[in-house]
Order: sequence, then C-alpha cells, then structure tokens
Amino acid sequence: MAMMSAMRRAWRLAHSDALLFGNFLPAPLLPPTRSSAPQLVYQHSRTLASKPVKGQSKTQKVQKAKAKLDKQEVEIRQGMTVAALAQAMNKDFDHVLEALLNTTVDLDSLELDSVLEDRWIKEVVTRSGMKFRWAKLSASKEKINRDARPRPPADPGSLVPRPPVVTIMGHVDHGKTTLLDSLRKSQVAATEAGGITQHIGAFLVQLPTGEKITFLDTPGHAAFSSMRARGADATDIVILVVAADDGVMDQTVESVQHARRAKVPMIVAVNKCDKPQADAQRVKQELLGHDVVCEEFGGDVQAIHVSALKGDNLLSLAEATVALAEVMELKAEPSGPVEGVVIESRTDRGKGPVTTTIVQRGALKRGAVLVAGKSWAKVRFLFDENGRVVTEAGPSTAVEVVGWKDLPSAGELILEVESEQRAREVVEWRCYEEEQQRLQEEQSVIELKQQAHLQEYRKEREGLGHLSWRQRKSALYRANKNKFATRQSERVASDERRLQVIIKGDVDGSVEAILNILDSYDAQHQCQLDVVHFGVGDVSENDVNMAETFTGSIYGFNVGVSRSVQQGAAKRGIPLRLHSVIYKLIDELKEELSAKLPPLVSRNVLGEAMVLTMFDVSVGKKKIPVAGCRVQKGQLDRRLKFQLIRGRDTIWEGSLAALKHHKDDVQTVKAGMECGLLADGDADFEPGDVIVCFEESDVPQVTSWDPGF
Repeated sequence: MAMMSAMRRAWRLAHSDALLFGNFLPAPLLPPTRSSAPQLVYQHSRTLASKPVKGQSKTQKVQKAKAKLDKQEVEIRQGMTVAALAQAMNKDFDHVLEALLNTTVDLDSLELDSVLEDRWIKEVVTRSGMKFRWAKLSASKEKINRDARPRPPADPGSLVPRPPVVTIMGHVDHGKTTLLDSLRKSQVAATEAGGITQHIGAFLVQLPTGEKITFLDTPGHAAFSSMRARGADATDIVILVVAADDGVMDQTVESVQHARRAKVPMIVAVNKCDKPQADAQRVKQELLGHDVVCEEFGGDVQAIHVSALKGDNLLSLAEATVALAEVMELKAEPSGPVEGVVIESRTDRGKGPVTTTIVQRGALKRGAVLVAGKSWAKVRFLFDENGRVVTEAGPSTAVEVVGWKDLPSAGELILEVESEQRAREVVEWRCYEEEQQRLQEEQSVIELKQQAHLQEYRKEREGLGHLSWRQRKSALYRANKNKFATRQSERVASDERRLQVIIKGDVDGSVEAILNILDSYDAQHQCQLDVVHFGVGDVSENDVNMAETFTGSIYGFNVGVSRSVQQGAAKRGIPLRLHSVIYKLIDELKEELSAKLPPLVSRNVLGEAMVLTMFDVSVGKKKIPVAGCRVQKGQLDRRLKFQLIRGRDTIWEGSLAALKHHKDDVQTVKAGMECGLLADGDADFEPGDVIVCFEESDVPQVTSWDPGF
C-alpha cells in the first residue's frame, strides 16, 4: 500500500509540471498528459509565484522604516492656538481647518487665537502626514551678573580735603574762555575757531595763596547743550558768566537749569564791567526772573563784578570760590581703586583712543585697569593739561588717559578693576545686558505689531462671520488677489528725495552735539535725511567707500583728511565738507538739503487789461472772435503767458496767437492803449473779463528745517 501511494504522488507531481521533470527523465518514462493539466499547471504556478521571498520582505520593511523617518516632525505643546499650530507646521490657517474636516470641531467658530484640545492638535499633525513630539520644558540658565560697581562710601576718618571742581558756564561770547585764560595765564581763546569753544577743557589752576581749583570750560554755543549738562553733572560749583552789556541770554538760562538739575551751587561772574555800556545791576535783576537771587537782594548767590580781558577782580572771584568750597567741606578718599568720570573722548593719531578724565576717588596710576561703559583700558600714560607726563592723579585732578582698547562715550563712569580678565568680564556682561535690553524692546515692538495685525485680521473677518470657512476663504481670495500684484520696489515712488550723510568729529562730544542737532530735523516731507554712519577721528578710506555705496556726503568737524583719501573722494565725486565751526557745518548741510528740493515756480504779473467788447475778424473764409481790450496796468507782451479771469475764477490760461494795435501786429502794448487779442486755443472772452500778462521763473526752494540757530 505504501508503494502504491508513493507512486500516485510521483505521478501527480510529474503531471503537475512536465517541463520541470523533462530535463531529468527520458521521454518514454513520462506519463501522457491530459487536457485538464494546463489549468492545474496555471493555478499551481500562480500559487508558487505569490509566495513571499525571504530577502524581499526585509527590503520592504527597510523602505517602510525610511518612509517613516522622512516624515516632518512637529513640536507641539498643550494649549496651542490655531495660529501657533499652523506656524509650527509651516502651514497657513486654512490648512488646519481642512485637516479638521469631518470631525466634531466647529470650524466656523475657530479663529487664529482659538485654543485646541490635545487630541485635535495630534489629529491635525497626523492627518497632515507628519509626526509630532511634545516640547520639553527646560528652564534657561541665568547668567551671573559680572558687572563692576562703585565702592560703598568710605570711612569719614579716611577722607582728606580735595580741590573743588568748578565749571564755567554761560552764553556764547560772554568771556568764559578769556576768564580762564586770565586765571591760568594762557592763550587758548586765540587758537579756537571762530572764537567759539568747541570742546570741554579741564585745567588745574593754583592760586597765589596755594589753593588749587580744577576748572571745566564748557562751550556756550546752542549746539553743545549735552556737553554743558555733563559739565554740570561732574562739578561741585558752577560759575555763571554773564556779560554786563548783553545781559541774560538763552544759553544763560539753560546753564541755570543744568546747575539747578544737578543741585550744584552757583557763583555769578558779571563780566565785561569795563565797557561803557555795561550795566551789572540790570544783569542781577534779570537773573531774579529765573530764581537766581544774589546776596544784595537777600539771596545766597555771590555776584562778583569782573573784567576777564583786563584781569580786574579775578582774585576776588577765586577767593569766593575757595570760600564756598570750604563751606561745602569737599573731601575724598585718596587711596584705593579709582572712580572717575569721562569728560571728553577723542582719537589721537599717535596715542589712539584718549579720554579727558576727572578723578573723583582714589589715586589713578600708570598700569591701572579701568572700565568705562563697554570699553576698558590698561593705563599706559597720564598727561596733565599742559601735555606733561604725570605718574599719579588724585581726586579732583583732570588728566588725559592713554591706553583704551575702544573709545568710551563722554559722561561714562570710570571704575578700576583687579585685572584685565576682570575688565573683559565686565565689558562682556554689559554688552550682554545691552543685547538683552535691545531684544526685549524688539520683542515688545513685535508683540505690538502682532496685536495690530490680529485686530486688522478680526476687523477684516467681521463681515464674513456668517459664511462657512469655504465661502470665507473664497471671499478673502477675491478681495486680496490684487493686493500684492506689484512688487515693493515698484510701489515705492522713484522720485523720493533723500540725503544720506556720514558724520566724523574729532571728539565724542562734538559728534554727540551734531547728532542731537540732526535729531531735531523735521522736514522729512521735503527731503529724507539719514545718518548712515558716524564716528570719531579723521576721514578714512572706509568713510569714502561707504559714502559711495550710499551716494552720500561726508561732513567732518575739526578732523583732517589725507591727500590720498581726498583725491580718492574727488575722483569718485564724493563731497567732503570739512568745518571747524559747528554752525557753518549746519548751514552747509541746510544748503545741500535745499539743493535737493525742486524749485518753486514764481509768477510775476507784468500787466492787466480789461475786455471791452467782442468782434469778429475774417481770416480767409473763417470768422475768428477777437477781444477788444484796454491795458490798465503795466504792459502786455505777446511772447509771455496770459490768464483770463472772470470774477474770482480763472477761465483760461495760455498764450496769444496775435496781438494787434489797430491793424498792426505788435509785440507789446502799454498802459492806456487799446488792442485786440486773439487767443491760441479755445478761450471764451466776455466784456468785463480781466486779462493778466505774467512771466514764470524758478525760485530755489529752501528747507523748512530750523535747527534753532
């Protein structure tokens, strides 16, 4: 039986695929085929072909895994709004709505600020062919504050008397610098451009009695208001110089306000008392109107009558200053880390960044490491007001400090630190703090813009609230399809007037004063004024390259320019406008602004005529209407333009085709004469009309900006 079953299985196998066994068995041994075999062969071959192959299944799994890895990953969190989810997916608002179709979410009630449930957030991401991951809550590590701070107040027992720091303030040309010249026996006033002090000067003056006074000379010109304010902030006593012949002026009042804001006592020096027209009593009475009460009127302000040019009564002024300083009991700690203030900063060609510094506490020595604002220095040299090298500077001493890595701003507080590494840490922290503040301000601006955009978006959709989201999308598309049809460059007017300038100054205070003036520019509707760059130092090749890039002008104040830079600027057509007096620089800037403006058309009326009657003149077969007139004022000139006025309205404006006196063609007709006018064009003359003859001329337009001086 076993043999029979084995033979039957072999027979079935041979019939199932005769081709397979044909290679191994001779033809006589093969069984005859039957007609139903092809169907069985076809069916079994399909079954064998559909059987999975071992290697093929692995390849398919790898491809599926790769497809999963290629999916975009979206970071989600709880309480996400529709707008936040769309932004995370890099999609728009309508894409989120489409992904929520056929769900229980009310699509018509969804807005940009609608909060979605967690399951719908995951559903939107999944339906979009993406995968999600939950955001990690990580607390940002706070940076350690590495700033430098002033020392706490010193022990009163360690304080010693110090010289007073006195600021000379007042109006321009009232004799402040001449007063200092007389005190220190120098001739600074003769070297100043235009007789105007352009910078803060700091000098130590020793009186015959042995007392020392540190004087600060601040500019009196209107442009240097901020520099005068710094002088008041760094001083102990203010000497207010008022000319006896001029009286109280604008900068005099401003100086009083600076001193009062800084809570600094004042001494009034009534200068130019040697002039015949001097009236010191009137000056003191005018000061009463600004709450400056002199001693003779029952106040506590000393008033000294002086003549700075002749040196009269200057010793009394110095004694009054010393007496006030003794009453104030000015003391400072002579040792320990230095604290001071930057009075002025500039870039010297041989020394690099240099600051004029008033030491307020401690002893400043060579080799000290200082920090001021976002700059630091290792002191290489100290110079006094006469340019001599000094080894040490105590409290109330004015010195020039050389060794700064970068130029600090005037008015910055100077602090001494332990090492260069510590100075770098302080500067790094201050830069970081400034960056954080800037980012905070930018974030607040962004939030305001987002809020305004959201309000505009809601306002835009108010009228579409009754529509479904599909209808709303269609309506918004129709409304906005032409909104961005033109590019931004095409929407900006091509005839926009713009002046771009580069400001260079010799010291930081000068640049600050010029920028403060430019901040008052209020004629942007006429011409746009942009400051693309400003800095301290001579005009360099980089300044010329930048001016060429922005098609601008370079304005320099008390700076130099090398011959090669000057030639390069002239070759490229870059204007170099160098000045040593600030109001002349501003005047030239106003002229350049005015030159950018189109000229104004001015009309000059030359004559008037009255229309008396109308009559026709035959020219060939045509009859042409002619106005018969009488000239009442001036004269009519055929070559100029004419205007027809009826009542208060202008009916016609143009030129004449002919001007006749009797039957003659003439060029001009004078007052009292009669003439006939033939207009070049359609002009409907009536008796009683007024004919005006005028000429047009271009008048240069002047900028409306008034900087105040």
